[in-house]
Amino acid sequence: MLSNINKAGFIGCGKMGSAIILGALKSGITNLIGAEATEELAQSASKRLGITVTTNAKTAAENSDIIFMALKPQYILDCVKNISEEIINTDKILVSVAAGVTTSQIEEAAGGKISVIRIMPNTPALIGEGVFGVAAGKYADERQIAEVKSMLKNIGACIDIEENQIDIVTALSGSGPAFFYKIINEMALGAEKLGLEYDKALQFALKTAIGSAKMIEKSDVPVETLISNVATKGGCTAVGVDYMNNIHTEKIFAELIKQTTDKASALGKVK
Repeated sequence: MLSNINKAGFIGCGKMGSAIILGALKSGITNLIGAEATEELAQSASKRLGITVTTNAKTAAENSDIIFMALKPQYILDCVKNISEEIINTDKILVSVAAGVTTSQIEEAAGGKISVIRIMPNTPALIGEGVFGVAAGKYADERQIAEVKSMLKNIGACIDIEENQIDIVTALSGSGPAFFYKIINEMALGAEKLGLEYDKALQFALKTAIGSAKMIEKSDVPVETLISNVATKGGCTAVGVDYMNNIHTEKIFAELIKQTTDKASALGKVK
C-alpha cells in the first residue's frame, strides 16, 4: 500500500484509464472514483470496473489524493480549469496521459501551484506488459514521482525521461504496438503468399518476435551482434538482411518515428 495515497481518481475510464485502475487496485488502493462524460458511460464503467463513477469531474478530483486524466489532448486543459479549485495549492498529484500537452500548459491552466506528472503509456498495459515514460513538472517532488511509479509497476515498466523527449516516446512506445502488429502481420502474409497457411504463419512470426525481444532483453551483447550471429555470411538470413539494408529500412523507421513524433507534438497545439 502506498503510504501517502489512499484515494485515487480517474477522469476518463476508457481502455487506458481502466488499465491504470487495475494497477491501482493491485497496489492496494481500493478507494477509487472515476468520472465520465455521460451517465451512460459512467454506469457502464462502474459496472465494468466495480468502482464508483460519476459524471462530475470536480467530485472525482475533490475526493482523490491522485487524479489520473486519461482524456484526449484537446480536452485536457478545459478539464484542468474545471477542477482547478479542487487541486491547486494542495498535495494532490495530477497525472496526465495526454500526448502533446505539456506540464507547463497544465500548470498554467490550473492557475496555481500544482504537482503534475506526465506519463506516456501503451496498450500492452492492458495485459500487464506496458511501458511508461514518466516526466515530472516543476512542482512534483521525488516522493510523488515514486508513488506514481509504484501504482504503475503492476501493469508495466516505468522509465524516467525528460519532458522534451516524451513526444519521441509517444511515437516509439505509445504508437509502437501498432507498428509491431503491422510488421508481424505482413511477415505472416509474405509467408502465406508462398504457401504456408496464414494461421500457422502468424504463429511463427508472433513467437519469433516474442523470442527475439526476449533475447535482446536477456542478453548483454549489442543488438547488432545478435543480428550478425543469425545472419552468417553466405546464409539465407544474410540475403534477407542485405535486402533490408538495400532498401534502407533504417531510413524508413527513422522517418516513421519522426512523423509520428511530429504529430504527437502537434496534438498539444490543437484548440
